[in-house]
Amino acid sequence: MNFDSFIPNIIATVIGGVTLALLFFWAREKLFSIPDITGRWYFEIRTINTSYEPYTGMVLRYVAMLWREGNRIHGTAEKIYENSSTGERDYVGENRTRGVVDGYLGKNYFAKDRLYLHVVEDGHGRESTNFYDVVIRSDKEMLGAFNSMVANQDGEVTWQRGMF
Repeated sequence: MNFDSFIPNIIATVIGGVTLALLFFWAREKLFSIPDITGRWYFEIRTINTSYEPYTGMVLRYVAMLWREGNRIHGTAEKIYENSSTGERDYVGENRTRGVVDGYLGKNYFAKDRLYLHVVEDGHGRESTNFYDVVIRSDKEMLGAFNSMVANQDGEVTWQRGMF
């Protein structure tokens, strides 16, 4: 065994290990970073299926404030618009219903990231529960599906940074 090459081999191994660790750290932070979903979002749900026929085709719009703690998502939401069989209306001030948002960000490396949200809304007359499964397309748009316990509704949901 040649001890003259022992020290240079150790130094080369340490430098290679540090370089590899920095490369993986950079890739995780820049190439595979967690999407920036913190802030204000507007979302629109369109009812496709429901057990209560007048809700078919109903459109509801909300504004939400989300924040991220690791992969956990928290926030609040308020209903701001409705277009249903009873007519079209904007909700302003005290007429808005509020909801609490909790969820999880599913980080994917070979597919689009997903956001799973559970919203409990203190609606007019009763509390309702909605579940959202959305694909994060960019820092400004998310598309997916929703399910609601109100009249067994489900349909499409669109999330965006700007108003509809």
